Amino acid sequence: MSQKSRTLKFAIVAITPLLILGALFAPLPVAAPAPQARTIEISARQFAYEPATVRVNRGDMLTFHLESLDAAHGLSVDGYDVNIQAEPGKSASVTFVADKEGTFKFRCSVSCGALHPFMIGELNIEPNAPLVRTILVTIIVGIGAMIWFWKV
Repeated sequence: MSQKSRTLKFAIVAITPLLILGALFAPLPVAAPAPQARTIEISARQFAYEPATVRVNRGDMLTFHLESLDAAHGLSVDGYDVNIQAEPGKSASVTFVADKEGTFKFRCSVSCGALHPFMIGELNIEPNAPLVRTILVTIIVGIGAMIWFWKV
């Protein structure tokens, strides 16, 4: 392998990670979805929530409106300082910002019967999709470029 070929390979291997980092931190021309205020109506009856799964985007301001249909029920969300209680015929509300990505369980916080421990729902907070796609594309292109130029 000639000196020129080795120098070219070294330059490509050194510059490619810099280009990848630049692409990751460069401002995107596509605007991320703006956070929204969402009101989510949740009905609680013995041992179940309706809806059982709630999907929102990171940054959304959520208002959970809990209505109990049959007995005293509560709703607490793992990972958040959220805990409300509602009695039959009455409702309760809480507002918070969904600032953490991931899946969080919400549970009944009032003992409501024998199957109380199984009264669980899910709050899915999804990431900023354009950013995730951009990162994946950048990684794939970077790996492809390194493989292509390694053979030079």
